[in-house]
Amino acid sequence: MKRPNEFFKIQAIKRRYDHKTGKYIINIAYTTAPPKTTERVLGVAEAFGLGIDQQQKFTLYDNLELKIEKGDIVYITGESGSGKSILLKALEKVIHKHTNQTCINIKAIKPPKDKPIIETVGKNLQQALDLLSHVGLNDAFLFLRTYRQLSDGQKYRYKIAKLIESQAQVWILDEFAATLDRDTAKIVAYNLQKLARKTGKTVLAATTHTDLFEDLNPSVHIHKRYGKEITVRYHPNTPTPECSLIREMHIEDGTTADYKALSVFHYRSTRLPPPRRIFTLKRGNETCGVIVYSYPPPVMFGRSCVWKGTLKQLQKEMSTITRVIIHPKYRTIGLGTKIVRETLPLAGTPCVETLAAMAKYNPFFEKAGMQKIAETKPNMNLLKAIERLGALGFKPFMLQSQKHNIEKIIEVGREKVIEILAELSEKGGIPRKRVIPIGKAYPTHMEFMEKLERSSVEELAKALKRLGFLAQTKVYLFWKNETETTNPLN
Repeated sequence: MKRPNEFFKIQAIKRRYDHKTGKYIINIAYTTAPPKTTERVLGVAEAFGLGIDQQQKFTLYDNLELKIEKGDIVYITGESGSGKSILLKALEKVIHKHTNQTCINIKAIKPPKDKPIIETVGKNLQQALDLLSHVGLNDAFLFLRTYRQLSDGQKYRYKIAKLIESQAQVWILDEFAATLDRDTAKIVAYNLQKLARKTGKTVLAATTHTDLFEDLNPSVHIHKRYGKEITVRYHPNTPTPECSLIREMHIEDGTTADYKALSVFHYRSTRLPPPRRIFTLKRGNETCGVIVYSYPPPVMFGRSCVWKGTLKQLQKEMSTITRVIIHPKYRTIGLGTKIVRETLPLAGTPCVETLAAMAKYNPFFEKAGMQKIAETKPNMNLLKAIERLGALGFKPFMLQSQKHNIEKIIEVGREKVIEILAELSEKGGIPRKRVIPIGKAYPTHMEFMEKLERSSVEELAKALKRLGFLAQTKVYLFWKNETETTNPLN
């Protein structure tokens, strides 16, 4: 029954699924109710010769036939008010009713506002890291932010992670990427189709924007105009080869200034080891990414599995990748792989190595051609020390936060923290110099304790931050230029 203040109502909706042809048939029409007669309404009616005492009927969809198969990417475009949202709702109902496929609407996702996002997806830490990394939220600091603290683009990516987690077969996205800047919208579109096609999901995305066609690469494109006018085109259901923004980028020699421009987005210290070569990924004058090749340290976990030689040979034959940073805006479109793959032959040495924590969750080094050789395992004494810190109220995943560490040290007292670090040093569970800066290569336990006792709260907080890094599982990867002569392990 029409409420008195309604100016239009849906008069007829007929939606059905033809199992024989595999087509959805949609009919939707609505009528406008006569406006309330006011002095101004009567004035307009008289001036333009309008009749205001009759309802008017409008047809949006007249026997619209759509062939939508499982795994299709459906892109619905058109002007505001043309009926895109109504079509989405009709398709959602008929798909669920007649094909028994589960649907999830992105608007129905209500994220917890005040929990770190790492706590709000996945059944465990590994699943959470996988889901968030898939949608580009793979920054160590982002894991610890709440939904409220994310940007609009990050919030949208988070909701896509929840779409994946839902296991629903059909993803419904009205006003798709409408609030995002157009670069971010293209990146989100590219990643959405990549993830949907990888998992065999069906996507129904509606938006006024037509600039996402290349990156979404739909298999069904519906363009709706006002009235009954509509165009439906079908395309091969193939993944998008690469995000359109990549064509606008190139790699060139970089400087420490390029590194510093992006260092704030890296979870490690901004302090940089002496660089051998720096390359940057540019889009016009914008720095989108940077990679730093440094001189190799004398000792590196995993190196002995693939290389042996003198220190002089090492400096000549090996470079170490110490930093790879992609601007958060451009993550998940393959730029990490691109900058590593294209610069490996330019490093200036026949061999390249890296030891990275994120390589466990994001295999871009391997995709670029590096070989995974070994994976570190944290010392058991170190893990027990972190458990003891947890019992005092320190959150293990927050140890990289200086602010968190300072607050907890003040709360529990310096003595308890020093006691844990002292026992760890005594048992040999840590490289002492990596935790407390000491001017010796191999400080003794006594020297470590002398420096530890003099440490301020801020210095202790930094020590716990370094402890958190030491507890991470790291992956050693190696690359050899087969066209160069090197000293391989025999």
